[in-house]
Amino acid sequence: MSSMGTTTFEIVINLVKTVLIFLMMVQAVPILVWLERRGSGFIQNRFGPNRVGPLGLVQLLADAVKFLNKEDFVPDKGNRFLFYAAPVFALIPAAVAFMAIPMSTPLTVGDSTFLIQGYEVNIGIVFILGISAMAVYTMLMAGWGSSSKFSLMGAMRAAAQVISYELALGLAIVGVILVYGTFNLTEMIVAQQGPLRFSGFGFDFVAPTAFLPNWGIFFQPLGAILLFCAAFAESNRLPFDLAEGEAELVAGFHTEYGGFKMLMFFIGEYGHMMIAAGLMTTFYFGGYGIPGWTTQEVYAAGLSMFGNETAASVFNTAIHFLSFNIKFAIFLWIFIHVRWTLPRFRYDQLMDIGWKTMLPWALFNTILTATVIFLASQYIIG
Repeated sequence: MSSMGTTTFEIVINLVKTVLIFLMMVQAVPILVWLERRGSGFIQNRFGPNRVGPLGLVQLLADAVKFLNKEDFVPDKGNRFLFYAAPVFALIPAAVAFMAIPMSTPLTVGDSTFLIQGYEVNIGIVFILGISAMAVYTMLMAGWGSSSKFSLMGAMRAAAQVISYELALGLAIVGVILVYGTFNLTEMIVAQQGPLRFSGFGFDFVAPTAFLPNWGIFFQPLGAILLFCAAFAESNRLPFDLAEGEAELVAGFHTEYGGFKMLMFFIGEYGHMMIAAGLMTTFYFGGYGIPGWTTQEVYAAGLSMFGNETAASVFNTAIHFLSFNIKFAIFLWIFIHVRWTLPRFRYDQLMDIGWKTMLPWALFNTILTATVIFLASQYIIG
């Protein structure tokens, strides 16, 4: 099935997938908030939410009621259009970018094949980086539209921070693109299936066991560290949440926001966490792949169990979807754990790390990767 659809049936299916993925993202946010509260409680040796419902689970519903019933507020001297538009636009980049990440093998039913992603873009990573970078405009809109010095300073901090770390993040990804020779995320995942293998400099290495997978983390360990650190800064999470520095700026760019509009900013922030977790999973940990098994082997196992091609395809898709989400959830938990473990940087430290540490290391990683690939190919040709 093409990425956007050519027939009415394909277009309807793609629209349904888009709505479902958006709803999955939005519904994941309350679960992550609950995990963050309970997790921080355990980390700090306290209970966390435990009064409203079992284990505090119904606290999320109480919060939703509170958000929806809060009085609507717009600063007298603020720009009403920008003030209202900012939280709405905060949702869009995260949701649109996340839909380009493949979450499982395609599902085949009869003659139709359905991709388990919102849409497939051949230049997937460029699309994701381009769309997610637009989130900085929502922060600037919120800061300027609020007509508050704290909001504006928070917005300016956020803009400088995102621009600084986007350079390191983009260069960290160049190494992965060089290794796999493609911008297509599905092709990257397929290339990471099977045992660890390397060909170059006159020898071929294949891991003795299929359970040592051909994941990107073994080829690009430095790139993985740089991408993951830059992702914290891009999503304004501790220790990089200088845009919301409560000790200095009240709450940063969303100081004047409350109720449902504030909730939309939170959903946008968690959405960027999900993009970062999805990219780490896709680039460095085999995406939806399962160590020791290729997609064809899982499909064959499903076919032998059910004796039906459609059931085998459903089984194959479900198992790989579960595999993706396990890896995805681990990275989301690391985001939460780091927030309650590390202190916030000073702003000068944040800028120094971005420009003087991460950018040079990202450049070094790109040049080293290109040099190794070039020399390996020249040796083979020679």
